[in-house]
Amino acid sequence: MDSHLVLIEKSFDTCYSIGAREALDELPECFTITDPSISGHPIVFASSCFLKMSRYSEDEVIGRNGRIFQGPKTNRRSVMEIREAIREERALQISLLNYRKDGTPFWMLFHMCPVFCKEDGRVVHFVAVQVPILGRQRLNGTSLSEEGSGFREIVFGSCRREVCSDSLVDTGRVLSLDSDTRGLNIAETCEASEAEKRRAASAIKNILSVLTQHSESTGKLVCGKRCSLPGATLVSSSLNISLGRIKQSFVLTEPHLPDMPIVYASDAFLELTGYARNEVLGRNCRFLSGVETNSSVLQKIKESIQTEQACTEE
Repeated sequence: MDSHLVLIEKSFDTCYSIGAREALDELPECFTITDPSISGHPIVFASSCFLKMSRYSEDEVIGRNGRIFQGPKTNRRSVMEIREAIREERALQISLLNYRKDGTPFWMLFHMCPVFCKEDGRVVHFVAVQVPILGRQRLNGTSLSEEGSGFREIVFGSCRREVCSDSLVDTGRVLSLDSDTRGLNIAETCEASEAEKRRAASAIKNILSVLTQHSESTGKLVCGKRCSLPGATLVSSSLNISLGRIKQSFVLTEPHLPDMPIVYASDAFLELTGYARNEVLGRNCRFLSGVETNSSVLQKIKESIQTEQACTEE
């Protein structure tokens, strides 16, 4: 299996018990879960409702950034608002025009919420719920919800246009969307009703409840509010995303905390060592040492840290 996909699988499975996926799929909501600590801020879980509504397969969604659902008429100001919410690690509700796999545009209410590790307060995931905004009409009179299709069309709103360097959008498909969007009145924001806003907020609560319940057995308890320990130093989601672009193997440590723990580990480092991210964060680098590790080299590293000097050792 590709190393990137292994990280994505571990991202979900190390936090939640085996039954979490099934429990989440039983929920009637359309939603995705993303991990800002993995390069590209990819989707690590997509509900069956989401896959059905968006007409994407699981393989087409997992591991990819949400910007694949954007199109030429997606409001860039709204995308910027989502980006800022991610940087500030806060919840957000916003109306968004996005596109299905077949290129059909439609309006939805996008509600995003961070999921925090209860032990250290860092953001482990973001949950994004999508609720259709009903009653929006094309200029030609047909409804964007397309009642005749048999179900309400919903698709995941993009929240990270700039986080992944590789192109995930089919240029030909995007260019072909111009003819599909000329009938849309996009000059005005499509506002969701209060009932739709309440539905989105309720969905977030239900999802967080399932995640919390299924994180207890793994010992990686999560919650919807940050409960960080006094004096803890966190790497923000925005810094996580920026560092994720660096393809080298490295870690960041915090010298002002007891035992100088690791606060960030790159994807390449996890691939090199075989450890999961949760097995690395919060630990001192000495756990990588073994019986054949040269003690004199370790002493040189220790002295460099004490004198705040750079060092290069084998």
